[in-house]
Amino acid sequence: MTNPQHHEIVVIGAGICGATIANELLLRGKSVCVVDAASTPASACSSHAYAIAHPHIGKGSPRLLRLTRIAFLLAEARWGLAWRAHGIFQPSKKDKIFNRVEVAKHLIALDLDESIALPLSAEEAKQVCGIAQSGVWMPRAASLNLFETTHDLLQDQKRLTCIWNTRITHLENRNEKWILYDESQNEILSADKVVIAAAMETKPLMNSIGVRLPLKPVRGQLSIFSVGPQDPWASRLPRVGISGDGYCLPADCLEDGSYRWIVGSSFDEGEDDLAARESSDEFNREQAKGLVDYPEGNTEGLKKLGEFVGVRCVAGDRLPIIGALTQRPGIFLATALGSRGALWSALAAKLITAQVLDEDLALLARFGFAADLVAALAPARFFAGALAAPSALGAFASNSKPVFPSAPKTK
Repeated sequence: MTNPQHHEIVVIGAGICGATIANELLLRGKSVCVVDAASTPASACSSHAYAIAHPHIGKGSPRLLRLTRIAFLLAEARWGLAWRAHGIFQPSKKDKIFNRVEVAKHLIALDLDESIALPLSAEEAKQVCGIAQSGVWMPRAASLNLFETTHDLLQDQKRLTCIWNTRITHLENRNEKWILYDESQNEILSADKVVIAAAMETKPLMNSIGVRLPLKPVRGQLSIFSVGPQDPWASRLPRVGISGDGYCLPADCLEDGSYRWIVGSSFDEGEDDLAARESSDEFNREQAKGLVDYPEGNTEGLKKLGEFVGVRCVAGDRLPIIGALTQRPGIFLATALGSRGALWSALAAKLITAQVLDEDLALLARFGFAADLVAALAPARFFAGALAAPSALGAFASNSKPVFPSAPKTK
């Protein structure tokens, strides 16, 4: 048997996260091999053209709040012209009385200045966003075409090798190198360091080296609606993005005077079926009424144009898994991105690159990383102790409700 092709760094997965990590390593002067089971980049969830990106401003985990702020700033800086900064409005909960002072204090506590997030009364929101609801306006929040961005990141260049139509099914450590096998049990590649950014495919790959991760799929369907110019819905369509119970993008006026409006997303925990469902469209129609506070709206006015269906990978504790698998030296993970692929990919590129290049993680402080945040993302958080052997599989984190998908795959 001939020796497998050897590379210093192999990235498994050519979605937005794998592509961003590979690109960051290339920018740092490294040679990188990217391998994917598909024939082109961005074939799964990253084929989505309408991902939204904004910092989390709810009352959730303090670490999640801090991390999404850092990730948002990194994403905004990285994506440049691809960053469609139309702004996103997050309405107040219907059962809460809007208190500007309290909301402003909360935003300050999150280190979000008014250029990133500011409270608006219903009257102000109507003027600024076209939505007569109180809430928080995030003027720099954006949407991103993951498909185009991923392809741009993996453009041909001298130090980049891409291997397509090759599914890596298991790994083996031999002579301080990692051997990558395909479905036919052929030794395809060897590498000093392997970055796995393959969503749910990460789970069987980790199983092959005696590591179990608590990953689960969450199906989501995004609906594309057409609204006629004379329909009552036309006067209620937003000119900014809205993120609340579901999300929507600004409505686009087409040449014939009608509007195209993208609303999402349904969620089905534990499911990975990519077939479109009428029930999911109906769910999104009902969400649309809530997003623009139009409870009396006739959903028959939201005519179906198309849909996106995708399956997100989530971890039990609602945080992504990003970092070195210290129990298996040379393996680095970037998975469980949930509904925030555009944000977590930018963060993963900085963190994984620093670890792959054996840099002092204190250097990450300039991006706002603290040691506790690095630990909060690390794969090791799912284990009670080091994995000395495949049988020593410590305790999993709690299986709380996952972040549901907001950037599904094109069908």
